[in-house]
Amino acid sequence: MATKKTVKKDADEAPKEKKVKKVAVKKAAKTKAKEEEVAPPPTPQKQAIIDQFKVKDGDTGSPEVQVALLSSRIEKLISHLKINPADNHSRRGLLGIVSKRRRLLNYLEKKDVKRYGEVTKKLGLGK
Repeated sequence: MATKKTVKKDADEAPKEKKVKKVAVKKAAKTKAKEEEVAPPPTPQKQAIIDQFKVKDGDTGSPEVQVALLSSRIEKLISHLKINPADNHSRRGLLGIVSKRRRLLNYLEKKDVKRYGEVTKKLGLGK
């Protein structure tokens, strides 16, 4: 009877070890995939906007570039909403994008009025 218990323990321990190894392999694969992820290059339209409004080479995060990119998204959403007036989900998204652009413009106006004026003039925005 004692031999049966030891056999069962050995049989129970073996699958647990296999499960642990499988989990470790999956975790390693996930971390490897995260390390290898690289952002795709911007679309040609987006790159043109970035080139037009960048402050320096490699600039993608300045307020000017962000406002310009948001403005292009706003224009696309407005044209979509003209075709689909009942699309309230997109309308709500549009309001969020507009408010984000407004916050960025307010920040830029407080930081540097000259830059704010240039951006609003280029984009045709008025307060």
